[in-house]
Amino acid sequence: MNSVTVIGAGLAGAEAGYQLSRHGIKVRLYDMKPYKKSPAHKYDGFAELVCSNSLKAKRLESAAGMLKEEMRLLGSITMEAADKTAVSAGGALAVDRKAFSDYITDYLSNDKNIEIICQEVTKIPLDENVIIATGPLTGDALSEDIKRLCGEDYLYFHDAAAPIVSAESLDMDRLFKASRYDRGDADYLNCPMDKQEYLEFYSELVNAESAPLKEFDKEHFEKDSFKVYEGCMPIEVLAKRGEDTMRFGPLKPVGLIDSKTGKRPYAAVQLRSENSQSTMYNLVGFQTNLKFGEQKRVFSMIPGLKNAEFLRYGVMHRNTFINSPRLLDCHYSMRKRPNIFFAGQITGVEGYIESAASGIIAGINMSRRLKNEEMLKLPKTTMTGALSAYISDESVVDFQPMGCNMGILPALENKIKNKQERYLVLAQRGISALKEVLDV
Repeated sequence: MNSVTVIGAGLAGAEAGYQLSRHGIKVRLYDMKPYKKSPAHKYDGFAELVCSNSLKAKRLESAAGMLKEEMRLLGSITMEAADKTAVSAGGALAVDRKAFSDYITDYLSNDKNIEIICQEVTKIPLDENVIIATGPLTGDALSEDIKRLCGEDYLYFHDAAAPIVSAESLDMDRLFKASRYDRGDADYLNCPMDKQEYLEFYSELVNAESAPLKEFDKEHFEKDSFKVYEGCMPIEVLAKRGEDTMRFGPLKPVGLIDSKTGKRPYAAVQLRSENSQSTMYNLVGFQTNLKFGEQKRVFSMIPGLKNAEFLRYGVMHRNTFINSPRLLDCHYSMRKRPNIFFAGQITGVEGYIESAASGIIAGINMSRRLKNEEMLKLPKTTMTGALSAYISDESVVDFQPMGCNMGILPALENKIKNKQERYLVLAQRGISALKEVLDV
């Protein structure tokens, strides 16, 4: 039986190695700890939680609760460790971070199928079976090799993402469909603003509070660096250049006619569909470093977004990730090099449990590939399946990392107005579908 090289022992790499071993595959698990650490890491152990000890909500009627239940059904070491090391945190699953890391480190170190190699990998062994799970702070040398493997245009070193809102939360009576100068097939939803609405929005935006940058992000995103990364300038920084700057940038009304009034608006925020089902919309040009609460407050002032449900808030941080829809299939395998898989945040899933879930699927499918078995493709009604479908959706135009949320799931046939009830039904539908696939 062929062996597999797993690069990186964060949550995704740990899960991938664990799943491979469970299925009888020999693993060489590489991690540069303890001899070298990324700027974010402090502890020597595997699966280190660096930003929070919380693995999000426990309740099933939440995206995170649904995903964690699926992970338990799939046999996750992350969930096993979390349940063993949990600490009191109300409705969230929080853990003792050291105990959590130690549990996973000890288990993998004593697994007879796993060889631990404490060494930095700087070059991908292309002729081997490989799972690359090096995370959002992948080292420079390996990043360059990934760039050579994937192509110059398919590897990103910063995450300057705009917010994403759910389609069903938009007030369509305030919006109109159109592309500028009627180019395209009315590809955008437009939020028209009159002068008063624009000036009120502008005033709140330039005075909103930004989130503090981590030390290792500052070199990329402090104000002096925006000359280098002009394309990912935060909307609030652009606004501070002058009252009308946004009207000559992402909010320019030129080429747009409001179908409801027959006139050109004073300014217009454009929303672009984030997936082929058009269940999510991206605020075009609204990459931001505002605090999440400020994003909710200020961006809800945009016409049509008063009651918007934010599936993902905008972020500005250093993040190495690949353009997965162009490179990977839903099994996390490279389309052109099926012996190479990716897992974790480098694929564009965002968050601890999301990274771990991708590692589970990559590990299971690598083992199935080596055994010439049918690959595991989970239904899109499951959160795990929806995430893998999102990162492999070739219709996505401007790929942004995504965490678990109910907006990436297919809509219910029968609409349920109450959000909590709707989320519970979505979760129950997904869990049932997963149990059917797994025959449990």
